[in-house]
Amino acid sequence: MNKVDQFESSFRSAVKEVYSYTRPELAQVLIVTDLDGDAAGTFATTCQNFLSVLAESSWQTLTKGDFHNVAELLQQVSKHEPDLICTYRHLHSDAWKWPHSLGEHVDVLTQVISCPVLVLPHPARSGDLERSFENTDSVMAITDRMTGDDRLVNFALRCTEAGGKLYLTHVEDEAVFERYIDVISKISTIDTELAREEISEHLLKEPREYIESCQRVLAEHAAEHDHEVSMVVTMGNRLAEYQRLIAEHEVDLLVMNTKDEEQFAMHGLAYPLAVNLRNIPMLML
Repeated sequence: MNKVDQFESSFRSAVKEVYSYTRPELAQVLIVTDLDGDAAGTFATTCQNFLSVLAESSWQTLTKGDFHNVAELLQQVSKHEPDLICTYRHLHSDAWKWPHSLGEHVDVLTQVISCPVLVLPHPARSGDLERSFENTDSVMAITDRMTGDDRLVNFALRCTEAGGKLYLTHVEDEAVFERYIDVISKISTIDTELAREEISEHLLKEPREYIESCQRVLAEHAAEHDHEVSMVVTMGNRLAEYQRLIAEHEVDLLVMNTKDEEQFAMHGLAYPLAVNLRNIPMLML
């Protein structure tokens, strides 16, 4: 490596993403359900109790007769202009019996509507609501690139109950890492073990430094919140690791990005997590 390359590498290594704190305004919350009567009222009350951190927000509810297809639902959302939507998997569908999707209404909502969508377990899943709707005193923000994701952190913090714990979590995909190391091992001019050590170190260093900046900045705003912000940065099988972390920390709410600027489909990490982790509320940004 020549001196110019060495200087550039040192310079780039010294550049760090620093977190910027902004409190998201969630003044208008829209509950979307395919229930009616007392059942719809019960679900709305449960949502408000779960998100008691938004007690000062204005809450409205769409019930079974307010829309009959996706197009009508989008019209209603456009009319109400919410800052947050609360709904559940397999809205207007009985596919909740099978663990293979979120349902067409929720799929479209999460990709078309600009505001976040809180996706809850289907009301017909016995026991899920009782287990999942107690509070949000343990919230986990998850992403495949935590560094620089201020919006994710800010929304996760906004939905964490006063005095609660917020886990900022980055899991590096071990299978992808090993695939690249395997390629490197076939290049004679590169020391494989050195590459493994240094690449692994840098992959985990950046999210750690960003989360440390989150902790520093939020400590400066301690007058506005009293949350405990914890760091989880590791490498492994993402789905298995998130399942383990959720159980270990008794997480009430997951917060993750779902939109992908390069495609109409849901962001790569989000969909498998959303489909497989069916018993926990998810705030999909």
